[in-house]
Amino acid sequence: MDKQYNHKLYEDEIYKDWEESGAFVPSPITKHQSPFTIVMPPPNANDPLHIGHTMFITIEDILIRFHRMLGESTLWLPGTDHAGIETQFVFEKKLAKKGQSRFDFDRNTLYKMIWDYVQENSDVAINQMKKLGASADWSKFKFTLDPDIVKLVKETFVKLNNDGLIYRGEKLVNYCTKCGTGYSELEVEHVEKTNPLYYIKYFLVDEPIQFITVATTRPEPIYVDTHLAINPKNKKTKHLKGKKVFNPITHAVMEIIEDDFVDPNFGTGIVKLTPAHDLNDFEIAQKFGLPIVKAIDLQGKLIGGPLKGKRVFTAREETIKILQKSGHVEKIDDNYKNNVGTCYRCHSVLELIPLEQFFIKVKPLADMALKALENKETVMLGAGQDKILRHWLKNLKDWNISRNIVWGIQIPAWYSPQGNYVVSIDKPVGEWVQETDTFDTWFSSGQWPYLTLKTNGEEVFNNYYPTTVMETGYDILPFWVMRMMLLGIYMTGKSPFKTVYLHGLVRDEQGRKMSKSIGNVINPLEIADKYGTDALRFALVMSSTPAQDKSVGENTFRGMRNFSNKIWNASRFVKDFENDATNDIAFSTWFEGTLPGEITGLLENYRIGLAAELLYENFWHKFCDIEIERAKKGEVSSKQLKIALNNFLKLLHPFMPFVTEAVWKELGNSTLLISERWPSIDNGQKEKPL
Repeated sequence: MDKQYNHKLYEDEIYKDWEESGAFVPSPITKHQSPFTIVMPPPNANDPLHIGHTMFITIEDILIRFHRMLGESTLWLPGTDHAGIETQFVFEKKLAKKGQSRFDFDRNTLYKMIWDYVQENSDVAINQMKKLGASADWSKFKFTLDPDIVKLVKETFVKLNNDGLIYRGEKLVNYCTKCGTGYSELEVEHVEKTNPLYYIKYFLVDEPIQFITVATTRPEPIYVDTHLAINPKNKKTKHLKGKKVFNPITHAVMEIIEDDFVDPNFGTGIVKLTPAHDLNDFEIAQKFGLPIVKAIDLQGKLIGGPLKGKRVFTAREETIKILQKSGHVEKIDDNYKNNVGTCYRCHSVLELIPLEQFFIKVKPLADMALKALENKETVMLGAGQDKILRHWLKNLKDWNISRNIVWGIQIPAWYSPQGNYVVSIDKPVGEWVQETDTFDTWFSSGQWPYLTLKTNGEEVFNNYYPTTVMETGYDILPFWVMRMMLLGIYMTGKSPFKTVYLHGLVRDEQGRKMSKSIGNVINPLEIADKYGTDALRFALVMSSTPAQDKSVGENTFRGMRNFSNKIWNASRFVKDFENDATNDIAFSTWFEGTLPGEITGLLENYRIGLAAELLYENFWHKFCDIEIERAKKGEVSSKQLKIALNNFLKLLHPFMPFVTEAVWKELGNSTLLISERWPSIDNGQKEKPL
């Protein structure tokens, strides 16, 4: 063996050996053991992996390798996502550099262009996952736009419709005028901003020289407003009920109505109603039968009035100038703070716009998911995560699944020339036209465990559903985990996973979130190339805890690279070391029974960070610093040393697969370590699983 471990000489060759051996394919299921299944969170098909992807790949691979070595039928099913809005957004930026836009192409042409772009980059994520050691069953790989996946997604929609859980209606939708699509409420990023609060005078019809004042952050749609509102419990404004004022822009007569939704502490306690662009106002308009008149179009421009065709922010400034000139502005507070809905993709301010969209009635689905949590059919790991999920499920609004983009699965709804529609996978006979909107990406990925197993054959589905673990970041608990429970239970009657392990965000050494503007973004492939994949993996999971953020940096990776070398050098010593010492019974019990038992218990309880910590401490300090030194003095036999090393290599393998496999081969073993059995724990104190 060389004096130092050089990961670049081993990693590619070792991964090739693993793949060719067939070790990633699950062994046959026995009557005495339940299978162990993880369906991989699908990264975007055309994007390179980031450090967050590396965290889930590492944790899942540790669990998979551990259960595989226990002799269980272990399936890790990989796949990638078409990532509808994200992919189209990136592609449109490429078009913009050429002076083009999505509007330059018909639907089919644009779809084909994006398809070709994704296919050109589709192997990037897969190859990077392999570089990180992912021992997934690549023969079962799925892509969200595979024809068989698309067929099942459409069938789910048809079933939901037939069960009365789908409706199409005009509702206010969070719409990004830059990305050109609506979003569900879950995808809106609410950002605190400092905006001017404008105090506008509304002159009374009966007493034209008298006025009331209304505070608003959005004066630009005033020209469509027809009513003001007050709170019936507000004594200061109660006398205004039924009175009429002139619209400051159009001079049309507006009536003042009462409703409890009005916050008496906001502004002057009087609000203007713009039902087409505010959720509360929309509900009030429906309640009182008020007109719902659009002021802003899908391009973010005013539809009518004196500033027709102007974009919202320009129109806002010019509206105020008009109102100031006519004496309708009382004052402006430039330091007002409020939460503004922004696009999670491009961070533009979203507009609430009435749109005809398809919605899922979520309450029946949410009730089934809550029942699964109550019955412990699915258990959440991570402090507070169960409570958070329950909160989302109890307060979930109907899910808008229409996306006004090309890239994705086209909704199987068909319209007749008369405007009627039917839901059907196949086109009806006659002059029917298909809906151009696509499904929300989360609608397809929300069925991922069901879809991926089902399209790999009924036997695979029956054997491996429900899955054992869903492991992903806590930040997508409501976006993905919750939706998988909603749709998985609906389609199968069973929750799609027994345990949910939510890892935290990966932060820099100062605890800061990764940010391109700060310049602290970690490229996992660069770290793997510099320090070795094992160092990267071990640094991420060492002392990690579910749902808690993890800080890493160059010092962490360098330290774990040193640990890789420690494993290599200790093995190099033990390989050639011989002595005549008698066996040490205490030594034998600890390394052959107690330690394997403790590590087994920790991994079965998903305490991966603690298991890594215990292995690090025991190998570096107990085995190397103490026992190897004792062996040199003749106090421990070389035979026991070799047995202990073999056990350590097996225990460390799920965490650091490359260096352990390399050492295993250097020790003269003819079989691959990945296919070895986990150390016996008969003599250990194995912790009982949760």
